[in-house]
Amino acid sequence: MLTVVIALAANVAIAVLKSIVAALTGSASMVAEAAHSWADAGNEVFLLIAERRAEKPADRTHPLGFGREAYVWSMIAAFGLFAVGAAVSVIHGVQSLGAAEEEADYLWAYVVLAVAFVLEGTSFAQARREVRRGARRAEVSRAKFLDITSNPTLRAVFFEDAAALVGILIAVAGLGLHQATGQPVWDAIGSILVGVLLGFVAIYLLRRNMAFLVGQIADPRAYDTVLEWLRERPEVETVSTLHLEYVGPGKVFLVGSVDLVGDDPESEAAEELQRLEDHLEQREGIARAVLSLAAPGREPRIGNEHGNNAGG
Repeated sequence: MLTVVIALAANVAIAVLKSIVAALTGSASMVAEAAHSWADAGNEVFLLIAERRAEKPADRTHPLGFGREAYVWSMIAAFGLFAVGAAVSVIHGVQSLGAAEEEADYLWAYVVLAVAFVLEGTSFAQARREVRRGARRAEVSRAKFLDITSNPTLRAVFFEDAAALVGILIAVAGLGLHQATGQPVWDAIGSILVGVLLGFVAIYLLRRNMAFLVGQIADPRAYDTVLEWLRERPEVETVSTLHLEYVGPGKVFLVGSVDLVGDDPESEAAEELQRLEDHLEQREGIARAVLSLAAPGREPRIGNEHGNNAGG
């Protein structure tokens, strides 16, 4: 949550400064940057809501908890705010393509963009540290971790800040070329490019959040850890099926079927399965475990395909 709070504070301050300078200069790139920062600030509010709602404990109506709300709110943020920021930037840039050159002092624009770069860089550094720690724990590259992590707020803040830094560089280039050539078309192109950048980020975040909402399976390492634990239990003969699906950031729902050692009566087998479920639910990251007895004579369906394209 600290990462989101830092990003929110930085984006509100930056958005106010950019809006003032955009009004003073009339720069299309600055208008795009102001829209970008306001979109980011609104996005952080939704991400804070996402983290708070996802932490609600399970109840009778939601036995798997409320973790998936994190993906719902993150999806709303990506669609409603990034998309709006992208649309404003592109539309304003297109409208400014044929605009006549206006005399303006861009000094304050450069100053504000420099300050914004420092603030955004600070927020990005915090997100980058969290990504580095997560990638180290998951034993994957940072790029891979960002794509597979089940934490939507960390992913959103990282890409949001990265896009903000790139957007500032685009705005500076647009302003500089405008001044150097006397052609306002460069400023307008800068606005359009910022909008296109936001659009790509929005589409990517929407795609990842949708994957978790419709049932993203757990990463191979988590899958293999649970499978190995079950196979090592003396009361378990074989594991026939195993499915781990994310139901929130770092939380999975486990469903499987096992063949128990011996031929115990139904009541004793049920008690044994319950003990296994209780042990599994005590493990960090497992929100709920449901095990059943494997059908007699059925071939096990255990393989690496259960752990591909997963979130961590």
